[in-house]
Amino acid sequence: MTLAGLASFSVMDGVMKAASIAAGAYAALFWRNVIGLGLMTPVWLGTRRKGAGFPTWHVLGLHLARAALCGVMAGLFFWGTIYTPLAEAMALSFIAPLIALFLAAVFLGERIARRAFAGSVLALVGVGVIVAGTVAGRHYSAAALYGMIAILTSAVLYAANLVVQRRQAQLAGPVEIAFFQNLFIAVLFAPGAWWFAPVPGGGLLVLIAVGAGLAVVSLMMIGWAYARAEAQVLVPLEYTAFIWACLVGWLMFGEAVSVRTLGGVVLIVGGCLLAIATRTVPVDHGQPNPA
Repeated sequence: MTLAGLASFSVMDGVMKAASIAAGAYAALFWRNVIGLGLMTPVWLGTRRKGAGFPTWHVLGLHLARAALCGVMAGLFFWGTIYTPLAEAMALSFIAPLIALFLAAVFLGERIARRAFAGSVLALVGVGVIVAGTVAGRHYSAAALYGMIAILTSAVLYAANLVVQRRQAQLAGPVEIAFFQNLFIAVLFAPGAWWFAPVPGGGLLVLIAVGAGLAVVSLMMIGWAYARAEAQVLVPLEYTAFIWACLVGWLMFGEAVSVRTLGGVVLIVGGCLLAIATRTVPVDHGQPNPA
């Protein structure tokens, strides 16, 4: 289910890149979530009629926190893909699982072994290889570098999202997660919509609607999966998204994947797998861990 959800997300990234080029990342993301909210509202109301209760304030807080993370994260990522090939953007985002490991250490009190630091160095070398390829390339531009910075910032937020996602999936069902994520992101982006998100027309609206449908399906698939398996088991599957990103980038935008990008991906994935495979040890604070 996770693999299917990641494939759907990757195709959605391609659709949203096209929409962002046409309308801007802010408008594409706002209308995607408005349409997604329209799709999920009757589904969520149907689950409530079948006996599902309203989420507690604690769970609503998790929904809001993840929506805020995902809103900024997705906005930066889609803006970055306007100036960066999709496969390259996906490769740079692969540092997220590594960052998630260290965030888990900070927030969950886990002690990270030395192999994790070795893995982080290896992954950062991989990022450097990809960035160096862009900076030294014939088509280098300041916009391409800014796009990379946006994608790397997005990766940091995505790492925090992975930590919140596991806890959220344990407390809420996939329909609830998809409904509230679309609701809260739409609400958070609404104040600027008058200036930055005019109503799209014709084919652009259809394109964004396809992206909304893919995002909703992906959210529910991955929410279902994370409720049934530990994050450390599912997070490494994130790397399969690179295959889909290469295919979508090639088919939709004619983007070729350079040998340098592939080399950077090998280093990033190798470093992250080395770090994630390291067993973390909870720090003893003299009291049971509430998680």
